[in-house]
Amino acid sequence: MNDQGRPGFELPRPGRASPSADSSDDQGNESVSPLPDDAVLEVDEMRRESDVDSVLEQLDAELVGLVPVKTRIREIASLLLVDRMRNQFGLSAVRPALHMSFTGSPGTGKTTVALRMAELLHGMGYLRRGHLVSVTRDDLVGQYIGHTAPKTKEVLKRAMGGVLFIDEAYYLYKEDNERDYGAESIEILLQVMENQRDDLVVILAGYKDRMDDFFQSNPGMSSRIAHHIDFPDYTVDELAAIGSLIAAEREYTMDGETEKVFRDYLERRMRQPRFANARSVRNAIERARLRHANRLVSQPGATVTKAQLQTLKPADFLASRVFKDDRPDDEDGTDDGSGAD
Repeated sequence: MNDQGRPGFELPRPGRASPSADSSDDQGNESVSPLPDDAVLEVDEMRRESDVDSVLEQLDAELVGLVPVKTRIREIASLLLVDRMRNQFGLSAVRPALHMSFTGSPGTGKTTVALRMAELLHGMGYLRRGHLVSVTRDDLVGQYIGHTAPKTKEVLKRAMGGVLFIDEAYYLYKEDNERDYGAESIEILLQVMENQRDDLVVILAGYKDRMDDFFQSNPGMSSRIAHHIDFPDYTVDELAAIGSLIAAEREYTMDGETEKVFRDYLERRMRQPRFANARSVRNAIERARLRHANRLVSQPGATVTKAQLQTLKPADFLASRVFKDDRPDDEDGTDDGSGAD
């Protein structure tokens, strides 16, 4: 039986101390006597103990831009930190709802933010493991009767204690197909999201318009989502900065002329199909590396210097189909549908 006395799917809840004079708090942590009213807590010390700053700094280092997203994450972190301090004074600190919806185009950092959110919640004591399990419809929904429930339950067991990230979550629901098994998976998810929200955070992700339709068709799911965070597309300046960071990570450089060509490449690519923001930038750098390598080794008797091995040139980008016939490089039929450049 589940928490509401109804038969259904139930997973183990995190261990809790037995009630006593010093009972556990509502997050499963051992409780101590409240601080006196005139006590003073050092906020910086509390931040260090929870490791919140290192997670936020890592998020800043990993992702260019996304100011509204980072601001919302900081606000959530601040609320959890204040609740933690309130608890030490014996004040009410009800565990907040933490299930989330991340909406935006591919390549805008949704999975990265989900990973950092898992680490943040673990450091704050809201998740006992703090790992991320990323899945799609195929991982949850079966193809025949009796197949969906075991698949969904297995994923949930793996995710317990951490964050379950469901990408393109709207594919779980197919309104025009009465024989689709996605509804069964949604029902199990709803039950666990409600009854075991102290041991699992679910993040649903996808395009905003499709997620809006999904929530409209599934009010039970919508009511369980506390935080709706929209990830904006990157500007060309941000994409260029991302490209420079990716190149630097691989120990490549671009001179001024190459940077101009790369920016031109980005402006053209942004207008084409299947553009995927940072993911497309990464793929563009990888293709430039391929052309760079071929350029260096294709001449008989060629010699190279360290600088040559590190320097991307305009030709390494100008050879792209983006400049030749206004098509993405993947228009040769190799596209896998992932939004790759």
